[in-house]
Amino acid sequence: MAENNHGIKKLADSEFVQKRRNGLARQGREGCCIKEYGGYLELEKFHGREYHENSIALNCGRGALAYLIQARKIREIALPYFLCGSVAETCRRLKVHIRYYHITEDFMPAEGACGDEFFYAVNYYGQVRQDAMGTLAGRCPGRLIADYAQAFFEKPASTGADTLYTCRKFFGVADGAYLYTDKCEEQDGLPLDESFARMGYVLGRYERTASEFYKEFAENNDFFSDEPVRKMSKLTRNLLKGIDYDAVRHRRTGNFRYLHERLRNVNKLAIDIPEGPFMYPLYVKGGNRIREKLRMEKIYIPVLWPDVFKICRAGDLEYDMAENILPLPVDQRYTEKDMEYICSRVERHLGKTGGMQ
Repeated sequence: MAENNHGIKKLADSEFVQKRRNGLARQGREGCCIKEYGGYLELEKFHGREYHENSIALNCGRGALAYLIQARKIREIALPYFLCGSVAETCRRLKVHIRYYHITEDFMPAEGACGDEFFYAVNYYGQVRQDAMGTLAGRCPGRLIADYAQAFFEKPASTGADTLYTCRKFFGVADGAYLYTDKCEEQDGLPLDESFARMGYVLGRYERTASEFYKEFAENNDFFSDEPVRKMSKLTRNLLKGIDYDAVRHRRTGNFRYLHERLRNVNKLAIDIPEGPFMYPLYVKGGNRIREKLRMEKIYIPVLWPDVFKICRAGDLEYDMAENILPLPVDQRYTEKDMEYICSRVERHLGKTGGMQ
């Protein structure tokens, strides 16, 4: 799910949100518009295939979870402490009681974590094997929700689990999520999302720097905090049909492998190399200090889930992991040369901070 961003004001009064909501209201009032002929050309229509084309395509990860809560009438859920706050916010907004559970250093639920309520399990960095997720589905029959937001290219968790994916962590789109579930009777009644007003930061970064558009990116994340469930927009679906998924998966896997070969001896995690991974999780002593050093060199390494610091104690494993795991970028924008540069910077700072094992 999308990570939280500190210091960003709520969008209720922003021009961005007002334009967005006015457009949706106008769409609802006018209904189907008369077809126009001539005039200027719009974005080209792509004719490829979406990677998760047999799923339910929704507006965002929070929307996918909200859909499941409403469809399955969920009233109690177990969430891991190691998680972004948006999941808990969605549950609280829909009056779902939350019980938290701990995970182990291999990203699996701690012993005794499974209870009688719905169970939310995360495939962190694509490191939770399919057989392990299948075992969880067996322990929670009909009650497992598998979060694959960090494992877009992995197959759905199990026939006995609802599985959700998000698109923004892997591709240059402003929104989008996929959901696999057998509770789909309400899908046809969902309104259609629109994305055009929220594409500015995606298009801007293509031609300029990320820092120039970070505020708009953060506003887009915050926007979804109280949005209702909608179908994925036509624009996002079109863009997702234009992606060479094989090329993306190959590049991400190769970049991840390069980082792992260079950094495996200093990484506290026992890492597998997944297909088309999200980021490379480097768990080292003093990771929080190294993160700041890298930022000064324009290598931006996020703290994915700052809410962990609010709900965990400093001695908890989840607290230490949130603070000291460095999610290094491996995505399709970068080559092996880029990975070599990132490694050289990381290794330099590891030596200075005593993070070498």
